[in-house]
Amino acid sequence: MLEFKTTSPEETFAFGQCLAKVLSAGQVVCLVGDLGAGKTLLVQGLAAGLDIQDAINSPTFTILNVYEAKFPVYHFDLYRLEDAEELYDIGFYEYTEGDGLSIIEWPDKFPDQLPDEYLWIEINSDFVNNGGKVNERVIRISALGTAYEHICEELKQICPFLP
Repeated sequence: MLEFKTTSPEETFAFGQCLAKVLSAGQVVCLVGDLGAGKTLLVQGLAAGLDIQDAINSPTFTILNVYEAKFPVYHFDLYRLEDAEELYDIGFYEYTEGDGLSIIEWPDKFPDQLPDEYLWIEINSDFVNNGGKVNERVIRISALGTAYEHICEELKQICPFLP
């Protein structure tokens, strides 16, 4: 497991840009963290790193946002789904097994429905205990599968936010 630490929104955004350099089509990133932890901020940085020009918002109400880059980016937010059957309704499996990069917020709601291999990113911040202000984010990354282990090795080489 890798652990990174950022101390400002700008650094979390920059971490997302680093992450974009090591991701490609056909990969899956699972993103967990409490409300306000910085998941969307990290995705905004990732999108900037992929030269996506669209505004990046949390898909909390739309469940899925699709962005065009050099490959499609599928940004899921499973927070509002109650039952795994709803994943069929939104085309979850077609997207996560398809030709784009899938980013899944709240994947822990349906752990049995995730692909066999993925990158797991957990963000912890002091948002809740610091009156809504964030002074520090700890970003822990685990790889499930050989391809994702290589991604972690690459990220370790290019990302300056190791503690």
